[in-house]
Amino acid sequence: MRSPVPGQSPEGEKVSDSTPLLQGAPQAEAAPVCCSARYNLAVLAFFGFFILYALRVNLSVALVDMVESNTTLANNRTSKECAEHSASIKVMHNHTGKRYKWDAETQGWILGSFFYGYIITQIPGGYVASKVGGKLLLGFGILGTAVFTLFTPIAADIGVGALIALRALEGLGEGVTFPAMHAMWSSWAPPLERSKLLSISYAGAQLGTVVSLPLSGIICVYMDWTYVFYFFGIVGIIWFVLWIWLVSNTPETHKTVSHQEKEYILSSLKNQLSSQKSVPWIPMLKSLPLWAIVVAHFSYNWTFYTLLTLLPTYMKEILRFNVQENGILSAVPYFGCWLCMIMSGQAADHLRAKWNFSTVCVRKFFSLIGMIGPAVFLVAAGFIGCDYSLAVAFLTISTTLGGFCSSGFSINHLDIAPSTLLGNGKLFSGSLLLLMYLVPFSSHSSVKVKCKTGPSMITMDTETEGTNK
Repeated sequence: MRSPVPGQSPEGEKVSDSTPLLQGAPQAEAAPVCCSARYNLAVLAFFGFFILYALRVNLSVALVDMVESNTTLANNRTSKECAEHSASIKVMHNHTGKRYKWDAETQGWILGSFFYGYIITQIPGGYVASKVGGKLLLGFGILGTAVFTLFTPIAADIGVGALIALRALEGLGEGVTFPAMHAMWSSWAPPLERSKLLSISYAGAQLGTVVSLPLSGIICVYMDWTYVFYFFGIVGIIWFVLWIWLVSNTPETHKTVSHQEKEYILSSLKNQLSSQKSVPWIPMLKSLPLWAIVVAHFSYNWTFYTLLTLLPTYMKEILRFNVQENGILSAVPYFGCWLCMIMSGQAADHLRAKWNFSTVCVRKFFSLIGMIGPAVFLVAAGFIGCDYSLAVAFLTISTTLGGFCSSGFSINHLDIAPSTLLGNGKLFSGSLLLLMYLVPFSSHSSVKVKCKTGPSMITMDTETEGTNK
C-alpha cells in the first residue's frame, strides 16, 4: 500500500503496479464511459453470460420436478430428520410433465455430465480464439448450448444415456466461452479498467443464476418442466443474433467506436505487446504466479460449482422446500454474489487508479476475502442441522463473499500475461486461462445424500470418482 494521494509515488511506479510483470508506459487520456464501445461490449457480454449460466443451471431445478419424489426418498433418511414446512404455500402444481424413476446416483451422473464436455474445449478454445477471434467462438458456443437445450425433453424421453450425452455436448459449447471472452478483453480492456469491465461482463453469470433458478421453479409449477428448456433456449438464440450484429473482435474492426476511444485503448495496450511469436510453454509451467492462480481457481471452483449444481437438490432433500420455494431460495446466494462482483470491480479499480494501491496488493486482498470468507460460512452451514433460516443465511453470505474473487485471482492472469504478436495476445492469455480451468473439472461429482443421527450432523456429501472410471 502506498500514499493515497495521486502523484506522490515514484516515477513509473503506478504504471508498473497496474501491470506488475510488464514494462510500463504513460497512459493516454481516458475516453468517456457513456455509450463507449468497450462498455457496450461489457453489457452484451453480461447478457451472454447471463444466458450461459441460465442454460447451465436450469436443469438443477427442473430435475427436482422431473424425478418421481418417492424414487429419492426411498434411499434418503435425511427427509425424516427435517420436517416438511411448505404447507403455508398453496399453489396448483401442474403435473403434466413426464416423471422418471432416476435414483440419486443417476441424477448425479446427469448433473455432472455437463463438466465432461466443459473440460474438453478449454484448451482448444484458447487456441481457436487466436485464429477466428473471440466473437465467433463465444457466439457459436452459446448458440450451440441454446440449441442443445431445446432438445433436452426429447433426450430425457429417449433415456438417461441420451440426456447425459446431450448435457456433455452443452458443456462442449460452454467450454470455449471464458477463453473466448478473455481473448477479446486482451484487445479491449485498458489496464486500469480491467476490474470494472471484466466484473461487469462476468457478473452476468451470477444474475443468470439468480433469475434462472426461481423462474425455472415457477415454470415447473404453473406449466411443466419441459418449458424451462424451451424458454431459455429461445432466449439464447435471440442473444446470438444481437451479439453477431453489434460486436467486433478488436477496436480496429469496430464500426462505431470513436476515434478517441480507439486511440485510448490501443495506446494503453501497445506497450504490453511482446515480440514473442510463440507461446512460451516452459516458462509458463515454471511460473509460480501462474500456479498460484491455478491453485486459487481450483479451490474456488470446487466450492462454487458444487453449490451451483447441487444446491437445489440440497434444498429439496435436506431442507425439504417445495419446487417453487426451492428455486427462489437457491437463487438468493447468487444475487448476493452478483452485487458483490459489481461493487468489488468498481472498488478494485478505484483503489488502483485513485488511491495508488498496488495491483498486487489489491489482487491479494480481494482474493483473501473471497476465499476465507466463503470457507468459514460454508463450514458453519454444516453444523446448523434443520435451522432453515440460518442455512439460507450462511449459504448466502458464503456465496456473496466469493464475489470478491472476481477482482482478485480471476483477473490476475491478464495482469501477468503480456500480449503476443501471435493472435494479438489471444493465444497467450487464453493459454493461461485454460490451465486455470483444467484442474477443477477433472472429477465427477455424484450426488449421495447421507445423514448421521443428531440435529447438527445433517450433511450432503459428494463422492469423487476419477474421470477415467
